[in-house]
Amino acid sequence: MPRKLLLPLAILWLAGIGLRLTVLAVPPVIPLIHGELHMSETEIGTLGALPSLLFAFAAVPGSLLIARTGAVPTLVGGLVLAALASAARGAADSVATLYLSTVAMSAGIAIMQPALPPLVRAWCPNRIGFATAVYTNGLLIGETLPVALTLPFVVPLVGSWRWSFVVWSVPVLLTGLLVLVLAPRDVHPRLGPRRRWWPDWKNPLIWRLAFMMGGVNTAYFATNTFLPDYLRATGDGRWISAALTSLNFCQLPLSFAMLALAEKLVRRHAAYIVLAALVLASAAGLTFTSGVWIVVWSGVLGSANSALLVLMLALPPLLARPEDVHRVIAAMFTISYPTAVVFPILAGFAWDASSWPGFAFVPAAIAAIAIIALAPTIDFHRGTA
Repeated sequence: MPRKLLLPLAILWLAGIGLRLTVLAVPPVIPLIHGELHMSETEIGTLGALPSLLFAFAAVPGSLLIARTGAVPTLVGGLVLAALASAARGAADSVATLYLSTVAMSAGIAIMQPALPPLVRAWCPNRIGFATAVYTNGLLIGETLPVALTLPFVVPLVGSWRWSFVVWSVPVLLTGLLVLVLAPRDVHPRLGPRRRWWPDWKNPLIWRLAFMMGGVNTAYFATNTFLPDYLRATGDGRWISAALTSLNFCQLPLSFAMLALAEKLVRRHAAYIVLAALVLASAAGLTFTSGVWIVVWSGVLGSANSALLVLMLALPPLLARPEDVHRVIAAMFTISYPTAVVFPILAGFAWDASSWPGFAFVPAAIAAIAIIALAPTIDFHRGTA
């Protein structure tokens, strides 16, 4: 690998960690927040859905920022906002203030998400699949660390779930400062009003890609949101930490494998179908098994979904023109993330109404079926996005 690629890849990897570190600081402490703020399952579902909601609504403004100021400044601003707002969640004294700070944190992440695919295209034009796998690997590490370390180490160390949010905000803030100082400038740092930013909503390919991306987001966020309370409700509470760790940590081995495999699999329909089938099987396993099998099926779901994520994020830089990558990814996020909002809320409402915890994994099952249905309709060899 050329030495000139090492710094851009390191920046992409660190930024990938920052995309999820503060988001996944929430699931491990949901039972603690639930008890202290007296939240219902519908409110828990809403808390888990808020990041996805902002990822949708702020994606196009993120595209506008990229067009006007450049991808690097947008990335830095998003990292700093996400860190400061996430730390502020520790001061929440009600459900409303917890929601408000979560909205601000999610907005920071939402505006920086569309910046990474254009940077992949600008910095690594001949290694798009590999570079996407690198920052996705960072993203998955950012998902794994807080889930694995919050309950056994961070909360005992700092004494409360409130201070745990501050702890996980510090690395994100430092990453923003490092990117500001060290990042290469993107190839198209600023093209002013002539650079297009509004997505082409009439393009049917974008909608199909977006609904597939929505399936990936829904399966992951809905499962992370409900898994702790599901295990508590079914009497398997002792498996909460192990199951969440399995769901997130088991993403890592396959994400490392995707460093080598992404460019070979990204244009193969069978890869998407097989991985989505594994997500569907995992949703069924989580619903109808118990004990250690919950840990096993959580790991299978996390592994398969992480590989799907790498493939989906690699498609905009592959299928779009360099000057349009930010518009395509913004459209995908805007369309896809509402599905990860609606389904957890509906699942929480159905759980409250029926008292059947199994509704927790219905969103993941629906998401997998959607990917299986849509993947064969995509022509991965046409650059028409």
